[in-house]
Formats: sequence, structure tokens, C-alpha cells
Amino acid sequence: MSKVITPSGYKAVLGIYDTQTAIGILKRTFEDKLCLALNLKRVSAPLFVDPNTGMNDDLNGYERAVSFDLKENGQQAAIVHSLAKWKRVALKEYGFSAGEGIYTDMNAIRRDEELDNLHSIYVDQWDWEKIITKETRTLDYLKRVVKCIVGAICETMDVLKCRYPQLTAKLKRNVKFITAQELEDLYPDLTPKERENAIVKEYGTVFIMQIGKTLKSGSKHDGRAPDYDDWDLNGDILFWHDTLGCALEISSMGIRVDEKSLDKQLTEAGKDERRGLPFHSALLNGELPLTMGGGIGQSRLSMLMLQKAHIGEVQVSLWDEHTHELCRQNGIHLL
Repeated sequence: MSKVITPSGYKAVLGIYDTQTAIGILKRTFEDKLCLALNLKRVSAPLFVDPNTGMNDDLNGYERAVSFDLKENGQQAAIVHSLAKWKRVALKEYGFSAGEGIYTDMNAIRRDEELDNLHSIYVDQWDWEKIITKETRTLDYLKRVVKCIVGAICETMDVLKCRYPQLTAKLKRNVKFITAQELEDLYPDLTPKERENAIVKEYGTVFIMQIGKTLKSGSKHDGRAPDYDDWDLNGDILFWHDTLGCALEISSMGIRVDEKSLDKQLTEAGKDERRGLPFHSALLNGELPLTMGGGIGQSRLSMLMLQKAHIGEVQVSLWDEHTHELCRQNGIHLL
């Protein structure tokens, strides 16, 4: 059964059809602004991959991919969790140079997701990736790109407000940068989610860095697979969502592992068996470009800008009857 919060007196700012129109404007506008800010070109992407290539993202390491066999030859296929690894291979195949990148519409099924206002088994996001150099493989460059993404989000919000003046969400352009360890030091008695709420409520827009590393407490702020982000050079972009009174993660992103950091993180995570997989072998042999990239949630961004209380108001998914009834009783229209 999903866990749903129902804000007291909630009423959607936009009706059902206006919401659909606004989502279309939001997506077209943001794509244009993101491409301009990061020098990206749109490409097509897979819905499923061969699980034996090591190309699928295993997220926190326990999520099960939805898989099926092909009638033609019995080959297995796995629905993607994200395109973090696929994009890096694609950049090599496209022959792009440093400073150039790609973005795509990524659709995924995450069958093990815990359902609530912010989480669905259906995931839709803009996946992007660009080639960097050894000189730009730095924390300063990571921060610059974060600011560009936040700027594109805020500019998209301005466009929406011109079309729908009734929208009142205020997004902060200034970004607070903080590491997961600094956040734990600041709020040692809070859980990771409680820390996120506390820091984002104070600053409005926050980039929490170095996610995946073990903290002084012996725990992690959140899980990250060891074979795409460099745990020293990654993070999450979060905005304060007034409608639910909580921090809302919009993007997980980072500078990707190079040979050295992949070698270190595979051992630390106890995943050395992956070294022989085609993707990991190519990376360890220096055959893939240095890149950075991430995913930006389409439904999450729509929730934030359109002031929605539930992700089911901006995307179509499956929910249990308890959730449907609770939402009906509290003015939340699930698509």
C-alpha cells in the first residue's frame, strides 16, 4: 500500500486539461533551455537493454529490472532503470567532442519503488550526458553545470507564470552547495530525508554532494551504484515544494567514474565481478570518453512548477484502491 500525504484544503491550481497543456509547454520550454545551456542534441534511446552487457543501471543495488524473453531467439531483455551507462557509450558512437552532449526522453519501470506522493513505478526523465576533459573533471565545473540547470528550470518557471499567472511557486536561483557529510555534521540527530527537508526549507534550492560515500556515522546519505557517478563529484538538486512542505529531488547527476574511481568504487562496493562485463571492461581500459551527466525528472518538475500534491496528477501510473479513494476524498485527481 502506498504512503500518501494529503495537504489540508488542497485544491489544484490548474484543472485537468490546463494541466496537460501546461506540461506540454513546460517540456518544450525546458528542453530548449537545457540544450542551449549545456550544448546538447536530442537522440533516440532504448527502452530495454541486454542485461549481460552491464549497461543497465542497478540504482541502489537491490532493485529488480523488469525483464522478458524474445520469441525469436529466447534472448533476455531488461527494461532500463536509467540510461546512465548507455549514454556514455552513445557519445563515443556519435563521435562527439569535448563540450558536446546529448539528451533523450527516458522512460523506465521501477517495480520495487515504494509508492507515495513523489514516487511511481513509472519513471520519466530527461537523461543527458556530455563529454568533458581532464581539466574540467573538477568540483568547480560540476557546480557551474548545476547552476546552469537550475537557471534553465527557473527560466521555464517564468515562462509558465506568463501563461498561467495563477501559478505562484517561487523557485530560488541561488544554489546552496553542501556535502552529505557536512549535512550529517549539521543535523546529526536527523535521518537523511529529515536533513534534506531542513536544509532545503532554509535555502530553497540545494545541491547535496558526494552521495554514495560512507559517512562518519557508518551509514550513507543515499545509495549510488559504484559504476557511473564518481562519489566525490556527484550530487542531487533539490527544491522546496510548498504544496507538500518538503524537499523535492529534481535531479541526480554527477561527473562519471574514470578508470581510477571505477576501480576504487567497485572494490569498495563489493562488485568486483562486474570488471569483466563489456561496459566496465571498456571503461577500465580507457576506451570511453570522460563524461558528466544526469537525469532530470519530468513528472517531478511538473509537480514542482504546477504545484501538484501527487505525482499521479501529472503522469499515468498504477495505484492501489486505498490511494485512489484517499486522493478522491482530498481533491487530488489521479490521471
